[in-house]
Amino acid sequence: MHIVDLKAYPTSFPVPPTESVTLGIGRTVKRDAVVVKVTTDEGLTGYGESHHGRAPGAVAHLVNTTLRQLVLGMDAADVVGVWAKVYKMQLGSHGLGAAAAIGMSGIDMALWDIRGKAIGWPLYRLLGGASRPIPAYAGGVSLGYQEPAALVEEARALIASGYTAVKLRIGDAPARDLARVSAVRKAFGDELMILTDANTGYTLDDARTVMPGLDANGVGWLEEPFPAHDYRSYAAARSFGRVPLAAGENHYTRFEFTRLIEDGSITVLQPDLSKTGGVTEALRIAALASAWKLRINPHTSMTGLNMAATIHFLAAIDNGGYFEGDVSRNNLFRDELVSRPYAVGADGCVRPLEKPGLGLEVNEEFLARHPVIEGPSYV
Repeated sequence: MHIVDLKAYPTSFPVPPTESVTLGIGRTVKRDAVVVKVTTDEGLTGYGESHHGRAPGAVAHLVNTTLRQLVLGMDAADVVGVWAKVYKMQLGSHGLGAAAAIGMSGIDMALWDIRGKAIGWPLYRLLGGASRPIPAYAGGVSLGYQEPAALVEEARALIASGYTAVKLRIGDAPARDLARVSAVRKAFGDELMILTDANTGYTLDDARTVMPGLDANGVGWLEEPFPAHDYRSYAAARSFGRVPLAAGENHYTRFEFTRLIEDGSITVLQPDLSKTGGVTEALRIAALASAWKLRINPHTSMTGLNMAATIHFLAAIDNGGYFEGDVSRNNLFRDELVSRPYAVGADGCVRPLEKPGLGLEVNEEFLARHPVIEGPSYV
């Protein structure tokens, strides 16, 4: 069973101003993704997601040229061999670094989809897992900057739909951030798990100001107050409060996670299967974290491909934490590109799909109707 074709499809859709969300990195104006399709000589087809990297056309071009040439003809079941070849030729030296990891992630995910279809098993079973409830929090591009009363109402609808945890967007200004967090805590009491994400929007002084207030409101974690590579700031902020620091969606491969773990500043690990090297590398990161007694709380917010794959992955590791449920309004990548990737139960949990591979149907006509829109996703 060999790889005979590989194609990446960059895709976008605009976000109307009425549905735009403002986060620490700006206001959303469009949504982007890269869908990777791998075909074998036995007629099996697998799909994966490469994160857009805020340059979806460039990511897709890398996959369609260099990475494609590297893996054509290889055994589609040899996910370790494919990963090793791309690592050697693109990540080990003289390559495009993060872009190569992102591109490889979609290829790897598609190969795991093929492996499941070849055997007739859902991915979680192929990975050695079992169908089990996975706690979910309301995340994605949602719960952004707004007046506290409006934020409470947005959260109320999500809680009514089954979520028992929500992630609020902070990184605006400490006083306004704390007002929003306090309003949600007051409205729903101590039983609601509140998580926060600053989207790299804080300075050290901001973090020093806000973290005691997050402690007082019982916040579960403070995600990405600083850029991923700013290890010194994370180390300094560790002493500002008790709230755990979270990061990992912008860290690539087990090699970067090794430093993240050994530094000890960040204890909530959030690899993204569409960025960090796919299912194969995420399994390695989870095993590494397990040795340090740390949980994995993956990041996911673009297409249903990554969402479904992430739930399978969480059902197959022994240190899985939360699944990030995407509660973005009108996410066409979740609602139209693929069949339904998950459902949140009354217990606030999700479960993996049961069809072979990722368990999804992909609408390729959607990709034709939604070509890439170049330019920034946030302004």
